[in-house]
Amino acid sequence: MATRVCSYSKINLGLAIGPVRPDGFHELATLYQTLALHDLVTVEAKPSTGESRITLTTNHPQVPTDARNTAWKMVELALKRANVAAEVTIHIEKSLPVQGGLGAGSANAAAALNGLEHELRLSLSGTDRMELAAEVGSDVPLFLLGGAVMGTGRGECVEAMPDLPATWCVIAVPEVGVSTPQAFRDWDERQTKGIAIDESATLTSPAQPDRLEELSHVYATVLRDCPSDFGFIPEPEQTPDTSGIVHGRSLETQQGGLEEESSEHGSTWNGLAENTLLALVRTGIENDFESVVFPQYPLLREIKRLLMGTPAGVSSGTPGDSSGTAFYAGLSGSGSALFGLYRSEADARAAQQRVQATGCKALLTETLPRQEYWRRMFAE
Repeated sequence: MATRVCSYSKINLGLAIGPVRPDGFHELATLYQTLALHDLVTVEAKPSTGESRITLTTNHPQVPTDARNTAWKMVELALKRANVAAEVTIHIEKSLPVQGGLGAGSANAAAALNGLEHELRLSLSGTDRMELAAEVGSDVPLFLLGGAVMGTGRGECVEAMPDLPATWCVIAVPEVGVSTPQAFRDWDERQTKGIAIDESATLTSPAQPDRLEELSHVYATVLRDCPSDFGFIPEPEQTPDTSGIVHGRSLETQQGGLEEESSEHGSTWNGLAENTLLALVRTGIENDFESVVFPQYPLLREIKRLLMGTPAGVSSGTPGDSSGTAFYAGLSGSGSALFGLYRSEADARAAQQRVQATGCKALLTETLPRQEYWRRMFAE
């Protein structure tokens, strides 16, 4: 029987861009957060006495069905790493936007690996899994952890962070295509123009890597200051894998339990999330891509303002402090998807309606903490 895997999405709560590395990638420091929005990846596999054969289908015309697909690449590499031959069929039921900054393709790859291991009863080591993920794509490793994840290097060096509680979220999906390579080129050009104004600065200045290291340290410190019993972090040898998934309560049920516990701590769960995000805002968390993407696509800046619920003339980067506003909003990755985080479902629905009134698609969801991410991984 085939294995159906939820292929969850992500947002970047913050993303700092550093200098270009020798391999052509930029150094990054980013804080990922997984979301409940997902595709469904179905994997069926059986051992083969001959060469491995992979077949991939999808409901989306823009998704490749050959070796260019990240799920295909992951399965092919995993079979080689495990020294196993198999006939594998993959079907990707797309619900997430393609190339929208939500990590959909990367998540498909991680889901395909989980499904393959489950089907063939494989048990790759945590190291093998992470190495395969990093080879397939920079965003893939985060989906082998889930929850709040710190990413450094080109984003593929990941570390599980203390989780934030499940929080209402609205994802705006404009009909605008943002090229990530072009966004990086625009960023480099912006830095170069900055050098022309200030000759004391250079693209390879130690200030840039130092800034990334400092931001990573600050972000981790803020998150680790959260009460330890509010989150779940697996020990390194206990990193979740497909052999140890436990189906548990739904997110709604879990939230109910968390809200009951919150009174014991003297704080609501959304209050904890808000306070933590506002603490991160004070440390300077932001998405560097906004400085180059928003001038090119003014519509995206306006949508962020709508997500914030910010009155005209007020900076949309300012955390909301009144009913109906987001306590944080931003661009995810290089875009074009944007997100807002809200205190209540009512606030989130109000923001969703504001965005939809412009003709832009807006999706209501929640952030997905690590423990629930793994509990809900395999679709019933």
